Amino acid sequence: MRRAILFLQGPPSLFWRQLCEHFESAEIRTHRINFSLGDWAYWRKPGAVNYRGRFSRWADFLRDYLVRHQITDILYYADRLPYHAVAREVAQSLGIRTYSVEFGYLRPDWLTLERGGMGTLSHFPGDPEAIRAIARRVGPLKQETAHYSHSFGQEAFNEVFYNLLTSLVPYFFPLYRTDKFYLPLLDYLSWLPRMALQRLREPARVAAADVLRHSGKRYWMLALQMQADYQLRANSAYTDQRQVIEQVISSFVRHAPRDGSLVIKLHPLDNGMERWEQFVARTAKRYNVASRVIAVSDCDLKRTIKHSQGVITVNSTVGLHALRANCPVKVLGMAMYDIAGLTHQGPLETFWTKPQRVNKALLKDFVAAIAATIQVHGSFYNAAGRKAACVEIVRRVLGDQVNAHGAFVDPPPRLERALQSRVPIFDSLRGSGIEPEEATDSATTPHGIPVQPNAANVAPVA
Repeated sequence: MRRAILFLQGPPSLFWRQLCEHFESAEIRTHRINFSLGDWAYWRKPGAVNYRGRFSRWADFLRDYLVRHQITDILYYADRLPYHAVAREVAQSLGIRTYSVEFGYLRPDWLTLERGGMGTLSHFPGDPEAIRAIARRVGPLKQETAHYSHSFGQEAFNEVFYNLLTSLVPYFFPLYRTDKFYLPLLDYLSWLPRMALQRLREPARVAAADVLRHSGKRYWMLALQMQADYQLRANSAYTDQRQVIEQVISSFVRHAPRDGSLVIKLHPLDNGMERWEQFVARTAKRYNVASRVIAVSDCDLKRTIKHSQGVITVNSTVGLHALRANCPVKVLGMAMYDIAGLTHQGPLETFWTKPQRVNKALLKDFVAAIAATIQVHGSFYNAAGRKAACVEIVRRVLGDQVNAHGAFVDPPPRLERALQSRVPIFDSLRGSGIEPEEATDSATTPHGIPVQPNAANVAPVA
């Protein structure tokens, strides 16, 4: 069958439209469905369909569209957005391939291109021997000479423009189901008091973190994510980062050496609405460790990681950066790099004193394997990086080279453990008409995997 590619929502940049044009240059039929005014503004190509129906009818609409247009492949940005989560299940039932595109694991100038899904739904193997076998097939990672940098302003402008256009001008797509954790306007306005408070209070916090880093004393780092991050919402058992902070500080008090400290690193793009610094201070005071716990936003991340005893994260890419710095890592959620030989596989309480070290040879093979199979060198915002990524994505999709060389394991190797741990990976499907059964005493996922809940695997939260 002649290839026909459907584009759903893409990153807020020119990248998606340019990628479509590269496929068309290869004489591939392309299709597009818009869901919001932001989608329309960044596409602006004739022939696109504007879906204005209810989310509950999206699955039926899509199924009919895929069959009628003989679609063979679907591309979308971020696999857990509600419309994309539905598209994955509908496409799978019809034997149509889906590809998730995102920022890369090997940031800054890499993108992710995975078949089927990311995170918990990643098909990339979790078995060290399988990873070593892929690395032998693809060879060592070649040092890229081109660097595709972009400014924070470029990324921020596009994000703000897309989200404000979508939320403030809903009239053309009144039934669009947004996935936003906060109202975009409130989200962006909250940056004003955040920046003002940072000017007053952050220098002292940064200074305290720098003194600790240069003191030679032992410390560990907890890397927070954004509260709205789908990696937290759909790929972990936590519903709120307060649970993460509470669990880590509680464990630190009970199991870490008494002379150790804990640096809690806030995400640099956090909007400040949650006041994490205040919550950390109150929690540390309640556990009588206020003098040993620091919450900071702007410290030198690379050096803070390098000098730490270990990094704790839910599933941030900071964990992978730490591994590449030969720093022990404990993952609390679901992460595709949470693999025996790379991360600490024991419980959190043992991480403070007996962290499992990084197997450097396995890490080298892991990086080479993902770079050749699910990572693409390029950028959403840098012009040269967009072109390079478009060329490579077209090559891999048309040549069936996405998750190639044995990098596609079905079912997703992390899925069963996630469901046993009550990770709400399929919550995005709710209200779509294809909701999976709940993982009760005996349930089955959309992949046919029997689920037997195991309370011991559920991340402990306060």
